[in-house]
Amino acid sequence: MCTGKCSRCIGVSLFPLALISIICNIVLFFPGGDIKYAKDGHITEEVKYMGGLVGGGLMVLIPAIYINFTGEQGCCGNRFGMFLSIAFAAVGVAGGLYSFIVAVVGIGNGPYCVVNGTWTTPFKNSNATYLTEKHSWGMCTEPKDVVQFNSGLFFTLIVTSLLQMLLCGIQMINGLFGCLCGACIKNEEA
Repeated sequence: MCTGKCSRCIGVSLFPLALISIICNIVLFFPGGDIKYAKDGHITEEVKYMGGLVGGGLMVLIPAIYINFTGEQGCCGNRFGMFLSIAFAAVGVAGGLYSFIVAVVGIGNGPYCVVNGTWTTPFKNSNATYLTEKHSWGMCTEPKDVVQFNSGLFFTLIVTSLLQMLLCGIQMINGLFGCLCGACIKNEEA
């Protein structure tokens, strides 16, 4: 596969991953599907860092657009365009890394919930062992099922950000080959 086609495949693959990250982060603002928690500021602290929206979302979406066009004939399909794709892919890696770190911290600290009538982060010092201790999830009385809600979405962000970093890392290598050897885009005669 030539470097131009590889760029297009990577760019197209990054679009749904960025969309998943954005959706997960937005949904995390509404535990239990209720807006009152966001309105009152009763959401997990790591959600406010917007790792999925900014990191895995915008910081991957912008490079995805450029990387996708790098493989197109007549649009940056030259050595300099491939060189620029390395820089854009590095931004994508940074965005994926930010999303990954925020999601891992979110899993580690656990959800912000009501325990004995008080808003707190009850699992903050548990080293994420709460994930295997399902009997302790019931201590969070509000929002309903917040442990499953947060852990499911944060784990989705972890997997998504790992895939984003992998694809952007591959594009950095692909861009280097394209910069050194050319994008190998064939001119087709009509």
